[in-house]
Amino acid sequence: MDFLYLVHVTFFIVICCILSLVLLITWARFNPFLAFLIVSILTGLLLGIPPAKITQSVQKGIGDTLGSLVIVIVLGAMLGKLVAESGAAQKISQVLIRAFGQKHIQWALMVTGFVVGIPLFYNVGFVLLVPLIFSIVYQLKLPAVYIGLPMLAALSVTHGFLPPHPSPSALVAQFNASMGLTLLYGLIVAVPSIILAGPVFARTLKHIEAKPPDTFQPKLIRDDLLPGTFTCFVASLLPVVLLALTTILPLVFTLEGPMAAFVSFLAEPSVVMIIALLYATFALGTANGMPMQKIMDAYVDAVKDVSVILLIVSGAGALKQIFTDSGVSGEIASVMASMQLHPLIQGWLIAAIIRVAMGSATVAGLTTAGIIAPVILQSGVDPNLMVLSVGAGSLMFSHVNDSGFWMFKEYFNLTIRETLRSWSLMESIVSVVGLLAVLLLNMIIGQ
Repeated sequence: MDFLYLVHVTFFIVICCILSLVLLITWARFNPFLAFLIVSILTGLLLGIPPAKITQSVQKGIGDTLGSLVIVIVLGAMLGKLVAESGAAQKISQVLIRAFGQKHIQWALMVTGFVVGIPLFYNVGFVLLVPLIFSIVYQLKLPAVYIGLPMLAALSVTHGFLPPHPSPSALVAQFNASMGLTLLYGLIVAVPSIILAGPVFARTLKHIEAKPPDTFQPKLIRDDLLPGTFTCFVASLLPVVLLALTTILPLVFTLEGPMAAFVSFLAEPSVVMIIALLYATFALGTANGMPMQKIMDAYVDAVKDVSVILLIVSGAGALKQIFTDSGVSGEIASVMASMQLHPLIQGWLIAAIIRVAMGSATVAGLTTAGIIAPVILQSGVDPNLMVLSVGAGSLMFSHVNDSGFWMFKEYFNLTIRETLRSWSLMESIVSVVGLLAVLLLNMIIGQ
């Protein structure tokens, strides 16, 4: 009873702190970064972290989050700015519109997001593809959220369900599942999840008026002055191609020694982004008659535009670290593991609760793995489906403690209410539909 009482108190504290964060930002009009810092410190005190260690947790959370994201976000913003300034975004959007037609442009973006999202880490894909969404939005005069959400739903599904993304790959190893079967089942589960959370759900969001940052608005250029189609697509998709190659090569060939180290080096998102930006600088910039000083000025403007986003994302990282260091996830997961539910539902539910409490899909998935792994052996459930069930749970209801929530809010320039109505519900639909698809697949496989 004492343990259950402590868990209830802990869960109550987490809920109160998250509500305090929402109130500080919406009602008190605090700067989100400052609100995150205040709530992180308060949460640490209430959850029993020694005061001397709270600042260490905050600093570690900020450092770990920015350490993995700052290069990708900044270079991605620079690449997006150049793609917009050079006319490449205008050219790409023209090609897509001609190929699919304005009526089916959502589906075109959704398929693009799915294909790009398989080899690409979510945050990299987000900063690369959002400028493409905006370029189409500005040309067709359509609602940004309505047009963009299907592509981002596809990115989210690949991040949570499909190897080689970090969480699914780690879950495959921990559950002794098959990477190939998990990928195959994941593709089957992904299709209905993306369609329902993307084009279908987006129909209810046409009324949301988003005004994306001007930095991604392409200047209309005469068609005869636009870069070539091939150059535009290569410059925009080079990061995807490089990451796909570095992912496939080790699977096809046995790489050893210096070659393996070199491919591993090229697979780093930051290295990929540097190579892509250098190529774009010359292919879209100087080779297209743009002075180097003008290109560098555009890069400076791009950094200014994403600086606020970096602060907000780092603040979310601080709060996530406080939750991690306090042991919240372990306490909640232990109670959930004792409930009498179908193993696949149990894995999904544990991951979903940790995700809502902590914000990180990867942390939610990996934390759940340690709790649910013994259940797989006892129940005999398909480990490949358990990977997908936990992955679906780890995407449940992204909100104010998730960096993805803030990236979407700031890039699309929405209110918190609008972000909850669009982004958070989209993630919830992906999660629930993913679970239902896994359960249906389990019924078919089990027969």
